Amino acid sequence: MAQISGIHRALWLAAGMGGLAMVAWPARDKKADKEEQTQVLQLPKELPSVVVGETRRLSFYVTPLSAKGLLSQQVRDALKALERQAGTDTVLEIRAFVAGSGDLRRVRDLVSETFTERRQPLPAISLIQAGGLALTGAQVVLEAVAGGRKELHPGGLAWLSAQVATSEDPLSPVSPLAEKSLAGLRQAAKAAGTEAGRVLRVTCFVSALDGLNPTRQQVAAAYPRAAVNFVQTQREPLRAVSGCEAVAELPEGGSGRLQLLNVEGLAPVPGESQIARVRAPRVVFTGGQVSFGYEDQDARLAFERIHKELERAGVTPRDVAFARFYPLSQKIADQVRRVRAAFFDAALPPAGSLLLFEGLPSLDAGFAVDVVAVKD
Repeated sequence: MAQISGIHRALWLAAGMGGLAMVAWPARDKKADKEEQTQVLQLPKELPSVVVGETRRLSFYVTPLSAKGLLSQQVRDALKALERQAGTDTVLEIRAFVAGSGDLRRVRDLVSETFTERRQPLPAISLIQAGGLALTGAQVVLEAVAGGRKELHPGGLAWLSAQVATSEDPLSPVSPLAEKSLAGLRQAAKAAGTEAGRVLRVTCFVSALDGLNPTRQQVAAAYPRAAVNFVQTQREPLRAVSGCEAVAELPEGGSGRLQLLNVEGLAPVPGESQIARVRAPRVVFTGGQVSFGYEDQDARLAFERIHKELERAGVTPRDVAFARFYPLSQKIADQVRRVRAAFFDAALPPAGSLLLFEGLPSLDAGFAVDVVAVKD
């Protein structure tokens, strides 16, 4: 009763102060009545398996190395650097080399997220785990091709195969092998009808990065316009190796949409041409296609998937100018050589590269392949 009297006294006092005030009981939060909704994270958009660019409007980039932070931060920093390099150009294709134990699929997701946030077209991508990069602590480097509005290469482009020099001793110094590989590259560029000042990108795959500073300086001096990249292929290679490939612009005046050539004086590579001269109006880039498994039939399935992707873009295996293979063992490399003979024209195979690498996005992958094809 005392409690009730207290309430009546409160109401009487309120009335005496100017009228009966409405007693406001705590309002029930309508939002609280609603069942809490589970927050759904948006999955990254799937990157395209093929993209098309105009041959004369392509630019080639290599992002600077950074040892700051973990893989995700380094990928974001590399993508920011690529945005500065490419400017308003559209990035068509990215080849990402990742060192260390980071998850390669994280790179793909960050590329998708970043380009989606920027509302830019998504690029095709190849993901390869390397043995190391040319800076201690660096975990990722991106090679990219972008297309712009300005015509840069009216004579077309030449893709030059990796000139591979090896030593059976895995501890052999790499610098002499790199010199030999670069000498072959110079010879191939000359045979293609171009010159050092027209080279746009040089990538050297090596078994070790020690002692290569003089070589890197020589490459930078010899190819002043080129974006340069040095990548260690494996942490513990079975033999010492250096293989340098390049893209260069061609002088005006040539003809033919695609010319596949070999170079007199350079050792021929079975199933591979030395030079691809491309004057077709457009080129098709595929993302990395992975072979799951280790048997020939698994390899054939990967080639069939590439075939289907090329057909979707309106081209065929006969239009392939450059094919890059990333096998994880010598046995798989031999398998690739066997299977590709049935996929490409044996008389006129594409130029390209085939070197052993540390890993791929899938644990059961045997190799990956990406190609550049011509399109009218």
